[in-house]
Amino acid sequence: MEPDLERRGRLIRGLGARREMLPGSFVERKRSCGRPNCHCADGKILHSQYQISVLVDGKPKAFNIPAELVEKVREKTDMRRRFDDAAAAIRGINLKRFLRGWPIRCRWSSISARSAAMPAEDVKPSTKSPSASATGLSPLR
Repeated sequence: MEPDLERRGRLIRGLGARREMLPGSFVERKRSCGRPNCHCADGKILHSQYQISVLVDGKPKAFNIPAELVEKVREKTDMRRRFDDAAAAIRGINLKRFLRGWPIRCRWSSISARSAAMPAEDVKPSTKSPSASATGLSPLR
């Protein structure tokens, strides 16, 4: 079996382990509480406030996280980051395999390893290629 196919299979099988992932970013903020007699009043030793920042209806929103859930939430947001990395690798492998079988020679043939990790939907054939119209293929839009 091809190494790319083996790697893609491992990545796909590993995605199920990330089913408990959370969207967004974990954020730790340092702030004063506002009480004049607290140790944080001088601004040197501040309280930690934990949040998860996510997009809700296209707008950023922050949700406070209780201290006892910090490690669990941090782990679940890291799962999402690993999921995104695995998905990008899978897309790169799929694009590389797709381009290998592309029937015409176009600017895709000079794709670099770095750009192979791009999502396939972001790569479009050149509309100036005469061979694309000769094969009956239309550019992606």
